[in-house]
Amino acid sequence: MNQDTSRNTQYSVRRAAVAGMFYPAEKEVLSRDVHQFLNNIRPTSPAPLKAMVVPHAGYIYSGQTAAFAYAKLIAVRDKIKRVILLGPAHRVPVHGLALPGVDAFSTPLGIVDLDKEAIASISGLRQILVSPMTHAMEHSLEVQLPFLQTVLNDFKLVPLVVGDATPAEVAEVLELLWGGPETLIVVSSDLSHYHPYTIAQATDGETVQNILGMQATLTHHQACGGTPLNGLLLAARKHQLQPELLHACNSGDTAGDKARVVGYASFIFNEEGGRNA
Repeated sequence: MNQDTSRNTQYSVRRAAVAGMFYPAEKEVLSRDVHQFLNNIRPTSPAPLKAMVVPHAGYIYSGQTAAFAYAKLIAVRDKIKRVILLGPAHRVPVHGLALPGVDAFSTPLGIVDLDKEAIASISGLRQILVSPMTHAMEHSLEVQLPFLQTVLNDFKLVPLVVGDATPAEVAEVLELLWGGPETLIVVSSDLSHYHPYTIAQATDGETVQNILGMQATLTHHQACGGTPLNGLLLAARKHQLQPELLHACNSGDTAGDKARVVGYASFIFNEEGGRNA
């Protein structure tokens, strides 16, 4: 992972905003927890993994579900040099896809530099804008970083908070950033929110089948990251990626009661013929 080094005065960093709330603020505790989640997963052989969908709740709720996907990256950690990270806007509404306007993101595990060349390649698109305020307190991207910092070696980041945009607009951005095996796409999304346990299971089961069927018609009631997820599904269909469900549950299965639950699932998308063992 990228480590914090001396920086000049022009170097700007988006500091961790939800450390101590969604995940531990202490470096040693955070590292221990992430490694424990990963250690609970059986190792798998390398596969041509291109994209993944992971939840973004507090780690006590969805960290283990996310780990099912992140554990797949360990075997290819030296190959991935760029991560395109997309998540929904929870706090500051935005039209289009928002870049943070900084040079790096930080977590208790260190600094992750942004990929300036990749960002320049999409900056001219009408749906791309710069909005530091949209990123300032947004957790959907931040909670993914400690996992990425743990399972990958040196990589750069393209962080995009997705607001009011069409699936086609998201897919257009992904197409420009698609790259080769050095580029990984990560979409951050939970599933349904605040239904009773059995209703959530049925609702999320249908959503999982829609995702596996590559149906880019998800609503925000089905998945809070429905917009970036629909864009990924369009792009994945074009590139003939193969989706695979790794794990699904809800907060009633982890650390919450069953009266009002939030659904979680992790998926990977492999290049054709590259299903994981």
